[in-house]
Amino acid sequence: MRVLVTGMSGAGKTSLLAELSRRGYRTVDTDYGGYTRDGLWREDRIAALLSTPGPLFVSGTVSNQVRFYPRFTDIVLLSAPREVLIERLTTRTGNPYGKHPDELAETLRYLDEVEPLLRWSATFEVATTVPVAEVADAVLRRVG
Repeated sequence: MRVLVTGMSGAGKTSLLAELSRRGYRTVDTDYGGYTRDGLWREDRIAALLSTPGPLFVSGTVSNQVRFYPRFTDIVLLSAPREVLIERLTTRTGNPYGKHPDELAETLRYLDEVEPLLRWSATFEVATTVPVAEVADAVLRRVG
């Protein structure tokens, strides 16, 4: 099982991975650990990661992730309404991205332009307007 968790900044990818990790699943947030360079996945690092044995949940939203879609058993889109994303981005403490007006505007532009593309490629979507434990339960029910 290889699951990609994708979505806009503030949709809850990091929170979901933390919950899945707490439950004993192996998780990798590609925003950290040298998996990205210049806003793209480092394809050698991602290929090596996806070659490791055992169940794995990977999070990220980058333009070259599509090259790896065939290597994932599921692609989960996490989504939230615009107002929820704004609230999360402007008040979160674990990641500074989205607090600056330009970053917030970029995320909202991506919500309109990129999220529909992610939705089209996702095997399923989970709205993150419920507690993260419920999001994790929904994801685990679908990926088995």
